[in-house]
Amino acid sequence: MAKQFDVLVIGGGPGGYVAAIRAAQLGFSAACVESEPYADPKGEVRLGGTCLNVGCIPSKALLQSSELFEQANHSFVMHGISAEAVKIDVRTMVKRKENIVTQLTGGIKHMFKKNKVTLLPGHGSFVPQGLPSLGGGEGAWEIDVAGETVLAKHVIVATGSKPRQIDGISVDNKVICDNAGALSFDAVPKRLGVVGAGVIGLELGSVWKRVGAEVTILEAMPDFLAAADAAVAKEAWKVFTKKQGLDIRLGVKIGKVTQGKKGVSVEYELGDESHVLECDKLIVSVGRVPNTDGLGCENVGLKLDDRGRVEVDDQCRTNLPNVWAVGDVVRGPMLAHKGMEEGVMVAELIAGQAGHCNYDAVPWVIYTHPEIAWVGKTEQQLQSAGIEYRAGKIPFSANGRALGQGDTTGFVKMLADAKTDRILGVHIIGNNASELISEAVVAMEFHASSEDIARIVHAHPTLSEAMHEAALDVDKRSLHF
Repeated sequence: MAKQFDVLVIGGGPGGYVAAIRAAQLGFSAACVESEPYADPKGEVRLGGTCLNVGCIPSKALLQSSELFEQANHSFVMHGISAEAVKIDVRTMVKRKENIVTQLTGGIKHMFKKNKVTLLPGHGSFVPQGLPSLGGGEGAWEIDVAGETVLAKHVIVATGSKPRQIDGISVDNKVICDNAGALSFDAVPKRLGVVGAGVIGLELGSVWKRVGAEVTILEAMPDFLAAADAAVAKEAWKVFTKKQGLDIRLGVKIGKVTQGKKGVSVEYELGDESHVLECDKLIVSVGRVPNTDGLGCENVGLKLDDRGRVEVDDQCRTNLPNVWAVGDVVRGPMLAHKGMEEGVMVAELIAGQAGHCNYDAVPWVIYTHPEIAWVGKTEQQLQSAGIEYRAGKIPFSANGRALGQGDTTGFVKMLADAKTDRILGVHIIGNNASELISEAVVAMEFHASSEDIARIVHAHPTLSEAMHEAALDVDKRSLHF
């Protein structure tokens, strides 16, 4: 007899495993299908998806290690600390990253056991015409999992995304790498090329630049960090190129890429000129695409949009009854935390609760140094929409804690409606921007005004005081700048 579940989740990434756990907490029999072992030494299925295995978590581990190395070589001296002949063992750095990944992915399996979620190893796909009748007359979807038929009343598609490929560039994850290969170099490449100046390209380029690589980033778009607020992008460009020495070339058209014994040659055009970039390793990071390979969408008529994403409404319902989709495989930003909240929302909607995900208050973070974070609208978006606003902006150079830490790079910028004072967006570039942005997310979720933040007591001395001062500056009454 086929296994039967109330909720079956296809995909064990952030959106998927969270959906399965929340469904189980709500009293449903829940299962999660996952087929990818990633780099598991035993070849067993690993939960956590791209984020935990070859994305968010391992990249942050390497960023932290490389940042400490950078500080030892260049920043300790201002504190009167001498450190000579500082070296880095890349294999140890990578091993530390792998240990963190193993700990976290194993932790998800523990959470599955704790919440009685069944893990079904294997690839999941919809079976043609799969709406059989269960006892009691309720319909269920028929899912093939590694050749075994599984029945589920509700199916949540959480199959995530995969790296976008460029025609003519063959990724082997040894010399020409995507995000996975770029996290596992066994030595520092002397010359590193990066195609794409987005989040992944900047973060991984920063890691290997800090530990000694000459990094050249080729970006097709004419603008740098076009999704960010223009003031933030301008400041980031100055810091990354002039202070940190990243060679970022915009408006590039990639031509032929040739891999040889000595590395990789990348032919490209910049304006009217032709160039060749010679590098020892090449990272290809030109975005990600939804992963629906082998899902069997055509078997049941699951609708995809023109970009290959599963089509859903604001509550992640698909065009099929009791079939939902969350995370990178649907519209919206490809962010792990967005997928998690969608997973919780769907589980609660299935339970008849008021599941909710506010897409206007989803924070974005780039974990470079300095960090970049924002939530809500940019100035250019408000201007394009004809929305009147007031802006407050405070540099970290006016912040005592930043001075004490020895890094005053960046600022906090707050945008508020000119009539209602409701906060419309907050943009940060600086140390701990990823943590500071949470205050802005909470404020926007509760429809706070800049005056609300201005009236809240912030501990002194902290970096968060820059948020307080930016709120005061919206009304042009900042106290310390």
